[in-house]
Amino acid sequence: MSNRSKVLYIVLLLGALAAPFIGYPIFLMKVLCFALFACAFNLLIGFTGLLSFGHAMFFGGAAYLCAYAAKTWGFTPELAVLFGTVGAAILGYFVGWLAVRRQGIYFAMVSLALSQMIYFICVQAPFTGAEDGLQNVPRGKLFGLFSLADDTTMYYFVLAVFIFGFWLIYRTIHSPFGQVLKSIRENEPRALSLGYDVDKYKLVAFVISAGLAGMAGALKSLSLGLATLTDVSWQMSGEVVLMTLLGGMGTILGPVLGATSIIAMQNYLSSFGSWVTIIMGATFVVCVLAFRRGIVGEIAHRLKK
Repeated sequence: MSNRSKVLYIVLLLGALAAPFIGYPIFLMKVLCFALFACAFNLLIGFTGLLSFGHAMFFGGAAYLCAYAAKTWGFTPELAVLFGTVGAAILGYFVGWLAVRRQGIYFAMVSLALSQMIYFICVQAPFTGAEDGLQNVPRGKLFGLFSLADDTTMYYFVLAVFIFGFWLIYRTIHSPFGQVLKSIRENEPRALSLGYDVDKYKLVAFVISAGLAGMAGALKSLSLGLATLTDVSWQMSGEVVLMTLLGGMGTILGPVLGATSIIAMQNYLSSFGSWVTIIMGATFVVCVLAFRRGIVGEIAHRLKK
């Protein structure tokens, strides 16, 4: 890591630590949850070359698992988040085992089909609350000691988990394993000819991405106090694609910026009603035309030049 990158990360960390004293903690927690979701998705599409149209099944599935464990079984927040994360990773293993055998649009369609199956399970299952979802999810006490009822305290818990997830993605990308993933993205037949078990590498990357997406969903249900069908719908899968492309696919900080931009537009332009979708679409078109590599990707490219 270069000195310039270290300074940037330190500044961002200090800004994140000071954020709840400047902005609204609930909004900031939502941004962090979706930023982690986008980073997890970026690990798959940006560094492995796999486009999943069904990643909401992990985000929303973990949200339901975490909410149910906290509300019905009385799990402490860290155990509820862990339960949702592990559940998403296990689901990711079975989905990935089926999906990674296909490539391109076929992989995307298989992931979308399986995601819709999970959606209809959430509609019909008695423990999900159907269209009402799971509401009034208790935050509980961290390790049974520290109450998370206060929004600022809850924010720092979400921030700590986000930093862990972001660090895990960073280490994965900059490890030998990550270099193999990049070679698969660039030229899969070549990676196969070099003796790498391509399907195994893609499956591991898929499970890591699913687990981290689940961690984001679990945090979201805990911090906002609800898990709904929106979390597991195909529209959510589309939103995370938009966040990643807007910020910069294949970059480290791009998904974070993309998620922040989308959530900010949804929050601060809510008074426009259904026009928010049109505004987001127009913004996306402009950014695609002006920043072919995404906002962060284009900035990084021009700095290199």
